[in-house]
Amino acid sequence: MTDQQQKKILLAHGGGGSLTSALIDKHIVPRFGNDKLCQLTDAAEITLDSRTVCFTTDSFVVKPLFFNGGDIGKLAICGTVNDLAVAGAKPVALSLSLIIEEGLDFELFEKILQSAADTVNAAGIEIVTGDTKVVESGAADGIFINTAGIGTKPKSGNLSFNKIKPGDKIIINGTLGDHGMTIISQREGIKFDSPLKSDCACLNGLIADIMAVSPDIKFMRDPTRGGVAATLNEIATASNCSIELRETDLPINPTVRAAAEMLGFDLLDIANEGKVVIVAGAGSADAIVSACKKHPLGKDACILGTVLDGEDDPIVELVTKIGGRRIVQMPYGRELPRIC
Repeated sequence: MTDQQQKKILLAHGGGGSLTSALIDKHIVPRFGNDKLCQLTDAAEITLDSRTVCFTTDSFVVKPLFFNGGDIGKLAICGTVNDLAVAGAKPVALSLSLIIEEGLDFELFEKILQSAADTVNAAGIEIVTGDTKVVESGAADGIFINTAGIGTKPKSGNLSFNKIKPGDKIIINGTLGDHGMTIISQREGIKFDSPLKSDCACLNGLIADIMAVSPDIKFMRDPTRGGVAATLNEIATASNCSIELRETDLPINPTVRAAAEMLGFDLLDIANEGKVVIVAGAGSADAIVSACKKHPLGKDACILGTVLDGEDDPIVELVTKIGGRRIVQMPYGRELPRIC
């Protein structure tokens, strides 16, 4: 990176990889750091009158605004609901704030709002507050959305990196990279015999089912920006444990695989919007997979990998189809910006 680039924010700083981490760790957290913020979890736990609640916020700048399987309105609701759900919370209420570009067609605006309304109603929660701003033409790419959410935290829902131990299993509820490859194929105008479709969905129902099945869930995270590679590297670093994956176990839609190979992407780096990575004790892994498969959003669930002793140098490693090994690195950040 050149000296000039180091002085400016790059689009890659929003890609969810190592540049995003550096931006947060070096420039943001030191100015606002406290015990809750420094944990960098999907949702912060706050105690109010002896009751624990989770609080999260997210902003959505996806391009294009509409894609097969969703749109920015649906995505904004799902993203915030999922951040609460993977923290072990039951989502209760959301805010919806809109930054609208001058010139946006009312027809498109209403489609986005209706999509958000349909999604929040299906998830069983409410939009209870919000804000609206309009900016000059060219300043917002149609519309940007910010959401925040709160959820109640049951006493049994304590999830933490610190609980992860060697022998635990890594589970995912379905195929990798569906959302990111759908977005990039629409940007590039690439069509396939079987159309790509985003996995954008609210996971609170699925997560409630699996938490009811097993008390031995250690940690959960939705692998959005930076994909499974970023999520597993974050888990490995925070838990001081290595993770081993097997290429033959990776659940991948054949059309998504073809798109990734054509465009030169590693699907482990690609964003998902309807997936949850679960770390659980080995003894409960099969029960969790079985519970996932009973839910419409978990029919392709599988055990993705195993937690190993990190020996103070934790890595994520993939065993290839031919028995070789490669390190799965934290994405740099340039892969797919503006996908959520």
